[in-house]
Amino acid sequence: MSTLRFKVVETAFNRKSVPFEYPKEATSSYYGKYVFSRKKMYEYLPKDTYEALINAIDNKEPLSRYLADSVAEGMKKWAMDNGAKHYTHWFQPLTDGTAEKHDAFIEHDGKEGVLETFSGKLLVQQEPDASSFPNGGIRNTFEARGYSAWDISSPAFILDNTLCIPTIFISYTGESLDYKTPLLRAVNAIDKAGTAVAQLFDPEVKHVISYLGWEQEYFLVDEALYAARPDLAMTGRTLIGQESAKNQQLEDHYFGAIPSRVESFMAELEVECHKLGIPVKTCHNEVAPNQYELAPIYEETNLANDHNLLLMSLMDDVARKHNFRVLLHEKPFSGVNGSGKHNNWSIGTDKGEMLFAPGKTLKSHLQFVTFIVNVMAAVYKHNGLLKASISSATNGHRLGANEAPPAIISMFLGSQISDMLNNLVNNRDSRNLLKGKEGLSLDVAQIPELLIDNTDRNRTSAFAFTGNRFEFRAVGSSANCASAMIALNAAVADQLFSFRKAIDERLKNGQELNNAITDEVIELINYSKDIHFDGNGYSDEWKEEARKRGLDCETSVPLIFDSYLKPQTIEMFSRTKVLSKVELEARNEVKWEVYTKKIQIEARVLGDMAINHVLPVATRYQTILLDNVFKIKSLFSEEKFNEIAEQDCITIEQIAYHTKEVRKTVNEMIDARRQANKIDNEREKAIAYHDKVSPCMEKIRYHIDKLELMIDDEIWSLPKYRELLFIR
Repeated sequence: MSTLRFKVVETAFNRKSVPFEYPKEATSSYYGKYVFSRKKMYEYLPKDTYEALINAIDNKEPLSRYLADSVAEGMKKWAMDNGAKHYTHWFQPLTDGTAEKHDAFIEHDGKEGVLETFSGKLLVQQEPDASSFPNGGIRNTFEARGYSAWDISSPAFILDNTLCIPTIFISYTGESLDYKTPLLRAVNAIDKAGTAVAQLFDPEVKHVISYLGWEQEYFLVDEALYAARPDLAMTGRTLIGQESAKNQQLEDHYFGAIPSRVESFMAELEVECHKLGIPVKTCHNEVAPNQYELAPIYEETNLANDHNLLLMSLMDDVARKHNFRVLLHEKPFSGVNGSGKHNNWSIGTDKGEMLFAPGKTLKSHLQFVTFIVNVMAAVYKHNGLLKASISSATNGHRLGANEAPPAIISMFLGSQISDMLNNLVNNRDSRNLLKGKEGLSLDVAQIPELLIDNTDRNRTSAFAFTGNRFEFRAVGSSANCASAMIALNAAVADQLFSFRKAIDERLKNGQELNNAITDEVIELINYSKDIHFDGNGYSDEWKEEARKRGLDCETSVPLIFDSYLKPQTIEMFSRTKVLSKVELEARNEVKWEVYTKKIQIEARVLGDMAINHVLPVATRYQTILLDNVFKIKSLFSEEKFNEIAEQDCITIEQIAYHTKEVRKTVNEMIDARRQANKIDNEREKAIAYHDKVSPCMEKIRYHIDKLELMIDDEIWSLPKYRELLFIR
């Protein structure tokens, strides 16, 4: 082992757990400590201001400007009481991350000093530089003005002595330059559309709420090993690396005992999350070595998404305290499972009724069927768009492998609901087929009766019904959940608007309500039946069947993005007022540009590693073998030499072949990159990187991984998979 690699691995191997103890007080006593919650609002705001703000939040109404000063004063006092010195508008540009510009709570006092101040104007609106964020051509470089505006529905919080105010981010001309703006539009659209349909069953429903529960998967790597791998540090994944002899094949890591060092990290992360009002509840080992998962209690979609973005930032900060680095890349290691962020999505009424939960009465049961089938129709009509919403350069490595949903959107419903829908189509009756949870006795005295759900889980389905919600499993671990939630909520809202319009037309023609709903639901079941698949989504047979059904089977990420600009997609987003054609075109420009840049960075890093790390080591080892061969030849007869040195000669020849192929393919990759960079059209450039540059990277990796198996472990300079994945 090389001296540097030995020191790095030794450091990682001997690393001790950083002690962390849970607070002795109950979680409820510090939960939301750094959140400007309703309780804090009530304490710090005048009564009339508090009531007006709560009314605006609950009824989705704008807050009047004259109240903003009062809110700002109370918010500032609370923040300063908790140690805050700065404030920032916290927003979500089109980078999958968050952005913030910090300002101190000070202004001149006119007496050569300063005073702490924070006005309603500063709370409600700020002006970040719009030209320096991805904008897809909406803003020219010299047109810098953009606005961030306070989202009153997501509470402010304190992070690192800074008051963070969740905001939207728009251009000077009004187009959204972020994820939050269209997400808010999408949840408002499903509120209106869902309420219109829910009122067919209960006229007293005033709002329908979209809920999200994300499951964040991630890897942990010791920071010393991370620093010794340029590919991990620069791209978030290993661009080279031979699989470890042992990886996940024994399935012994999944739900196994959490290593003490990791457990200490998880404990501190959980406490910090709870202080910030992030309701994390579940943590465990995932399938791959050094892979873990964290999941919260479900929340309203916009807030849940804010919390996930905050979590990803928080994870990195806490991990560094424990000498870890968090890997959120969807496929950081070849040969083991990648990481996703399953989005568990549901909708419910303001009366607390979940609309995807089976009912006990005929009316509530028909309501359940109605909403399930409308989701089916929306997913069927927009399956290409939903795939585009979760596609990226990084998630493209994960989708389609036998560890993650295939690159085809289908819906799993389970046998009970499938039978129920079939019976509804054939007999206009579904009441007696769907059962609630049933008891299952194991005939073991020490084990109580189990309650079995009315549907199983299908891990090969990209979009599965799992009891009272849908699990959108294809979302990537590094993604902003808003991308998937914008597409899903908007598509379902559009379908619900269409459904209500159809029912109103049937009622206008004299049809009785229940019959009108039943007839329309049956039409939708027949219309969307091709999206329904309860089998193995990993099988080759399904890929062929999906093509026959007309589902989107495209696997090239740049081409998948085309779904955003299909006429039916543009019309849907326009009808729901979620995104305009100009905004969609701009976002696709950003998507293609980001795809290109990520592959470009990976190609540059891989070329550097090949030329400056791998080939010198390969040449050095080849020289050692050559020297040994010449010494053997000088000592032994030709017959004996051939017998003794045969394997060394074969290895020398193999090293020569693989190093030649690496050099040759690196040059081909550089040339392909140069040719692609000459293309002005972002879509065509992204396609060129996908079709020409990425295949070169795969070939380079193949030959380097072969060299890793041949070269003496003593001189190989980069930490290997067995070290990256198994040192705690």
